Amino acid sequence: MKVVVAAAGTGGHINPGIAIANQIKLHHPEAEIVFIGTDRGLENDLVPRAGYALKTIEAYGLQKEISIRNFRNVMKTFHSKKDIEEYFQKFKPDLVIGTGGYVCVPVFEVATKQKIPTILHESNAYPGRAVKMFAKKVNRVLVGFEDSKQFLAGIGHVVVTGNPTKVKKKETTSEEKKSILEVIGVKTNLPIVLVFGGSQGAKRINEAMLNLIAEKKNAKYQIIWATGPKQYDEIKETLEQRDLNINRMENAKILPYIYNMEELMNIADLLVCRSGAMTITEIANVEKPAIFIPLPSRMANRQEDNARVLVKLNAARMILNEELTAERLAKEIDPIISDEEKRKKMGKNAGKISIAGVEEKIYTEIKKCLKS
Repeated sequence: MKVVVAAAGTGGHINPGIAIANQIKLHHPEAEIVFIGTDRGLENDLVPRAGYALKTIEAYGLQKEISIRNFRNVMKTFHSKKDIEEYFQKFKPDLVIGTGGYVCVPVFEVATKQKIPTILHESNAYPGRAVKMFAKKVNRVLVGFEDSKQFLAGIGHVVVTGNPTKVKKKETTSEEKKSILEVIGVKTNLPIVLVFGGSQGAKRINEAMLNLIAEKKNAKYQIIWATGPKQYDEIKETLEQRDLNINRMENAKILPYIYNMEELMNIADLLVCRSGAMTITEIANVEKPAIFIPLPSRMANRQEDNARVLVKLNAARMILNEELTAERLAKEIDPIISDEEKRKKMGKNAGKISIAGVEEKIYTEIKKCLKS
């Protein structure tokens, strides 16, 4: 079996593609799987690290503003179709899979024209332009959330499979939890608020958290906060200017990055974070309450749409990025973290959108697509 996976830009596009590729390899160890991306995105690190070949093309997202640069990028993306056509003639893929984003546009233009079996996977609650553009032309559209189907009305081959992610619910004993917290260096007798803003951190969240901790608004709970590697030193310096030591903050542990995210998500009492599709899925899987600060976008508020999936279930609260302050965040945290029953109820509500066996569901659709 020969498979092409179009996935580029962010982890939200690339990681689902890798998870799908891994599932194919599980059933077909001999399968040849090649990713198509650009030379700019995280695919250049994540794809080779996962053990897959990466072919790069020139592809760019469409910007709202009218400019010469935007026009040139559109033309470069359009002209990359010739490169893809030549590659497909040589590689002869049995299946083309896309996980959304601008790189899918030229790849699926060629794949659908050549009548190669095609599958699109959309991880966000609101489908992106590439998915909506090709939804009627491909063999299957797989979506992460039930909410997505309403935006793809009239298309009969939309299947809710969920989003593939490594983070799953795990039961942890009190002794195991105590051991994990002791290794991190935080107290074991207070509720835990886990804070992160994605792999690179989120400046607005970091600013609010810095002020919240510096003003000692977290007296009744402790914070485990991942700043992102690039912002850690800046925060350390800012705290020093306030005569505070980043390694000796009261009821708080500040880290550049969290490597045991699944472990910490399972023992945390409340999460404060962005609302990417993978994060929403992981929070649903571990059944935890959350406060979302969606990443704003000029093109489309994907993260805001994602957050609403859990907000409308009373599983989460949402603060818009421009409205975030230490005071506002503290007011949202306090009534949740102080009420254990409320936390449990919100967590159970989050779990309502969790889907078991996601990877196998996706593989089942792949088999159906190839048979048809």
